[in-house]
Amino acid sequence: MISQSSTRIFGRLLVGTVLLYLVSRFLIFWYAWPDLTETFQGLFSSGTDNTLEGSKLYQGIAMIMLYIATFVLIFLSIKRTPTVSLTEDANRYKGISYFIVRAAFWSVFLVGLADAIISFMRVEEVLVQVVGADIAQILDQATQRGLYVHYPLMVLGIVIASFTRSLGFIWLAFLVVLAEFTIVITRFIFSYEQVWMGDLVRFWYAAFFLFASAYTLVENGHVRVDVLYSQVSNKKKAIVNAFGSLILGLPVCWTILHYGMGTRQSSLIAPILSFETSPSGYGMYTKYLMAAFLIVFAVSMALIFISYFLKSCAFLYNENDAEMPAGGEH
Repeated sequence: MISQSSTRIFGRLLVGTVLLYLVSRFLIFWYAWPDLTETFQGLFSSGTDNTLEGSKLYQGIAMIMLYIATFVLIFLSIKRTPTVSLTEDANRYKGISYFIVRAAFWSVFLVGLADAIISFMRVEEVLVQVVGADIAQILDQATQRGLYVHYPLMVLGIVIASFTRSLGFIWLAFLVVLAEFTIVITRFIFSYEQVWMGDLVRFWYAAFFLFASAYTLVENGHVRVDVLYSQVSNKKKAIVNAFGSLILGLPVCWTILHYGMGTRQSSLIAPILSFETSPSGYGMYTKYLMAAFLIVFAVSMALIFISYFLKSCAFLYNENDAEMPAGGEH
């Protein structure tokens, strides 16, 4: 039987691989670092076949060293904390997932509110009077608005998430309803409706739907059809949850990340790099961020599946702080 320490190492390797993949995509697409395949080809090729020279070669080596250092630190951290249980590790990874979701929630709330206000003033042609011609010209460009408005607000969202433990799903649902209610009132009473109003509803609703998935999974809030699962013992439930997380859950997350972030032309990376906006010239400039929602979804769900796997293993190992397998109670 695989030891608990080996299971801890395996779980931490899974987490490290997910986070390293995000870091590598950032370095590759934003700073033009070579990926691992290009680096190995450059290191083991010679003459005219070697396309990796100068700073690119050093960047590629640095990327390899980053992976090696991360994996070495994982093994050392497990060795230095032999008394930490699988349940504690699982709760730590769940906490990371929750932090990502909290930061994403506050980011979409702040960005959505700010971009809606800017879009409203732009449509009503009062933006120049409020901020001046130079700033209005900057805010009129998707790239500039993203760099100087959206990104700082996302950083602020991360800071806020560091100080508050509330996930805010109830408030986000309320904001979606409020935004839709505003459209109904302005359309049928005042005969006023703009493209940015619908964009705001879609922006917040997509965030609510995707960000809440990981939290709902942990709270056992998803709809389950327990035909066989509810009839088996807790041990078999734990086995099902453990292998289900590895065989069914994580591959879905990796499929989203790989095919969505594999190249600069991939469906999730291309909109982000180009600051893609809606076809309408008077909508919000947040369409590119909606592609990032799927990245948040995949990463947060991957961490929760790893947490789910470790908690199931903790029950199978009979750890003192192990939790009962979720689902099948009714």
